[in-house]
Amino acid sequence: MSRKTARKSAARTPDIRTVAAMAKVSIATVSRTINGSPLVSERLAKRVWQAVKQLNYFPNTHARTLVSGKSRLLGIIVENITNPFFPELIRSFEEIAVAHGYEILVSSSNSDPAVLTTCVRRMLERKVDGVAVMTFGEEEPILDQLVNRNVPIVLAEFKLDDPKASTILLDYSSGIHAAIHHLAALGHKKIGFLAGPHKLHSAITRENDFRTALKAAGLAVQKDWIIECDHTLKGGLAGFGQLQALGKRPTAVVCSNDMTAIGVLRAAYMAGLRVPKDLSVIGLDDIDFAEFTLPPLTTICLSRADLAHAAFEALRQQAEDPAAPNLKREFLVSTSLVVRGSTAAPAAR
Repeated sequence: MSRKTARKSAARTPDIRTVAAMAKVSIATVSRTINGSPLVSERLAKRVWQAVKQLNYFPNTHARTLVSGKSRLLGIIVENITNPFFPELIRSFEEIAVAHGYEILVSSSNSDPAVLTTCVRRMLERKVDGVAVMTFGEEEPILDQLVNRNVPIVLAEFKLDDPKASTILLDYSSGIHAAIHHLAALGHKKIGFLAGPHKLHSAITRENDFRTALKAAGLAVQKDWIIECDHTLKGGLAGFGQLQALGKRPTAVVCSNDMTAIGVLRAAYMAGLRVPKDLSVIGLDDIDFAEFTLPPLTTICLSRADLAHAAFEALRQQAEDPAAPNLKREFLVSTSLVVRGSTAAPAAR
């Protein structure tokens, strides 16, 4: 094709009229099809979508929002985009959203209420159909902005007394109990815990489940071996340093997330300790990187796919059928232990 012909072709950008002509239907039928109207028969809809694909036509989403009152846009706010857990969660959320004809708008709060306020404002300005708030913290006053504007929301582990708010309950207990049972079966009796920041209710829940699991296994809870960190690699380094400074040290450490655990692996290596011969380490999340550490990290799996599916389904129900009599308000995501190479029997003393 010559440049002149290419320019002419590019100039003839297909519009809704072009699609209607090719599909041999009315403009109204094309509009209804693109907006997902049930009034269009399957036969006609198929013809429209074939024309859309053949012409490489891109619908005007802004116009579609004005006509339908729905943006087909879902927001997702995460705690910290630098933690691999959250990009993996976003990827899963986007995959399921796109498969159902939605787009997504992503924001990261960086665990800062002021930044979260800006995130919420962006969501409202873009007229999202719902927001998944995956920040795992105490944000009720700020989230009221969404609720008061009648925007459906779904929260991780946090309940709001509002019909537009859904909750995803995370069963950390199953995975943490399995981790303690695994360590006890290997012969560990001295087990520490590097907790997350106590400003996050998820971190408090994980720490409480650790304490409960120790007691259930008949093991003593050593307060000095439970150290608050910040869910980062540096937090793992710092937490390990505090444990090393103690006179009596644990033979195994469970961490509140994988990033902390990977920091511990690094710190142990720098201290000349061999994992798992000298120290067993368990993380929580099972991020993709966990199986590629040296040694591969034993961890408690919190499925991002399951979490994303629950978040999307909660928002989809609220956005598409809010008056349904059996509308589900709570969704449960469980955890399980994935055993790899960072745990073994304690070294003989």
